[in-house]
Amino acid sequence: MANGWTPERRARQAELIRRWRPWEQSTGPRSDAGKARASRNGWKGGVRPALRELARILRGDG
Repeated sequence: MANGWTPERRARQAELIRRWRPWEQSTGPRSDAGKARASRNGWKGGVRPALRELARILRGDG
């Protein structure tokens, strides 16, 4: 494979991860600051469309 992972290596890693089960130890954010930061993970921005709308209004187009 181009990324260096052979099928054997991929199978071994998959088995190790199934054995470790890291998702069971994950607790997520505990502090209020961490929860606030995690709540913004999906935010993609949104400033540019607002600026375009403002420019349109200032030009008198809209």
